[in-house]
Amino acid sequence: MNGALASATAEERISWAVRRYPGAVVLSSSFGAQAAVMLSLATRVLPSIPVILVDTGYLFPETYRFADELTRRLKLNLKVYRPALSPAWLEARHGRLWESGVEGLKAYNLLAKVEPMQRALHDLGAKLWLAGLRRTQASTREDLAVARLQDGRLKLHPILEWTDRDVHRYLEAHGLPYHPLWDQGYVSIGDTHTSRPISAELTAEQTRFFGLKRECGLHEASADGASL
Repeated sequence: MNGALASATAEERISWAVRRYPGAVVLSSSFGAQAAVMLSLATRVLPSIPVILVDTGYLFPETYRFADELTRRLKLNLKVYRPALSPAWLEARHGRLWESGVEGLKAYNLLAKVEPMQRALHDLGAKLWLAGLRRTQASTREDLAVARLQDGRLKLHPILEWTDRDVHRYLEAHGLPYHPLWDQGYVSIGDTHTSRPISAELTAEQTRFFGLKRECGLHEASADGASL
């Protein structure tokens, strides 16, 4: 499968997915810095594709407004999923887990991100999951394949080889915006409490999760069947 998709363009990869799994392809988006690229590519092939946003309740105000803007502009079929617990209830029951080191971050991500995403994939009957991961984004993504199995479901990364320049050219060519916080130095944008702007002291990877880890859990497979 990877051999067949290796020389294909991003659009061709998405078209292949839609043909192979009609009615069972979804796209996840954090509505982060460069999210407009995958949202545009996917909806140009399949305008009605379900777009999953996991709303932890801790996203930046700019992220919510960016999601609204792109939903209107691209006529997205947006599916918002939230944790079982509200932010206030989560903190009342577990405290500020993200302040408790790597194990606390893992526990928080499982409750606030992974569980809602797994629920979304199940509810929407997803057999193939499109994600906008790129190899240049982090060392944890350097060895990713275009297609992979994750917890029994096919995962496809259509823009895996794209560089920042490729992204910029696409956004410019299609008149699409970066996330509003991009101009303030945010290169990776998630929750308010674990996202920082890049600086002389911080690399791009260190701007998330206090530099303790890079992935939030959504894109990591686990032995027990949940994305951990």
